[in-house]
Amino acid sequence: MSRVLIDTNVILDLLSKREPYYIASQKIFSLADKKMLNLEISSLSLVIVHYVLNDRMKMKDARSVLVRFKVLVDTYELNDKIIELALNDTDFRDFEDGIQYYTALEAQCDLIVTRNLKDFKRSSIPVFSPKEYLAKKRS
Repeated sequence: MSRVLIDTNVILDLLSKREPYYIASQKIFSLADKKMLNLEISSLSLVIVHYVLNDRMKMKDARSVLVRFKVLVDTYELNDKIIELALNDTDFRDFEDGIQYYTALEAQCDLIVTRNLKDFKRSSIPVFSPKEYLAKKRS
C-alpha cells in the first residue's frame, strides 16, 4: 500500500471545503478511509490546521473536526533531525515546505501530494497535485 505524505494545504482544502480544491482532496481522503492508501502528515500540519480552523470556527468545533479527521491519517513526529535538515536546505525558500519534504523522507513515503508543486521541484520522491495523483491512481 502506498505511503503518501499530504501537505497542509491539501488538509485545509478538505477541512475548510475550499473550492475548487475540495472535491479532489475529499477523494484522496476517501481512498484512505477505504484503506486503499496510507496517509501520513507532519505533526506540524495538525498544529497549523488547528490554528487556521480555530480562526474560522469555535475552538471546540475545530477540535471536533480534527478528532474526526485524525482517524484517516498517521501523524509523523516533528523532530530535531527534520528541523535541522529543513533549516539547512536552501532549495526550500519556505521553511514549512522543507519540513513537509523531510517528514516525507523520514516517514519513508512513496510520494507527496500538495498544491504547492513549484516549491518541491528538487524533490527526490514524486510530487503530485491532488488532481494529478487521482489521475495517476486511475491509470
